[in-house]
Amino acid sequence: MGLSFHYSGSIIEPKLLPELIEEVLDIAKIYGWKSSIYGTSFSNNSLSGINEYSDEIFGVSITPPECETIFFCFLSNGRMSSPAHLKFFGKSEDQDENPFLYLISVKTQFSNPLIHATIIQIFRHLNQRYFSDFKLSDEGQYWETNNEEILKANFAKYDALLDSFHIGLETMPMEANESFEDYFRRLFELIEKRDRNNQ
Repeated sequence: MGLSFHYSGSIIEPKLLPELIEEVLDIAKIYGWKSSIYGTSFSNNSLSGINEYSDEIFGVSITPPECETIFFCFLSNGRMSSPAHLKFFGKSEDQDENPFLYLISVKTQFSNPLIHATIIQIFRHLNQRYFSDFKLSDEGQYWETNNEEILKANFAKYDALLDSFHIGLETMPMEANESFEDYFRRLFELIEKRDRNNQ
């Protein structure tokens, strides 16, 4: 739970990877954000088949304050992924899990709208130079609208939802013999009722 964005795509050309890494590291340095480097070049500057990949990750990640890590990383087939995605979904035989290998989610809820907007602008810039088939879905709606007021309103909405949930946990204890599922169902019903009454 918490405001996030989700993205997927591929690198346009394998030879662009070192330049992408350098640019992302420069951005991280400017903002004073943590960074990590993975593989810095694809083998023979080429990509494996679209449905084939090794157990290596190529690219770079950055971690803004109070934000989950953002991966500008790729599998050997050139598709975006992350070390955790490769570990959890890379060898899965469940076809329903296959899309998760290539869909990265980042929670920004505990940072602030300015950091969220900055990250989205970084993606706009990098997308023009390095990515193909890039898709980003932003729960803050800044990617879609470029509107700071909508982004701030969405942050406020998620903050209120988390506050309501926290208050509910504190004021409504779990009853004897109540399952977790029944408890959370009762808690969410109370939160929804309170939100309707406050409108």
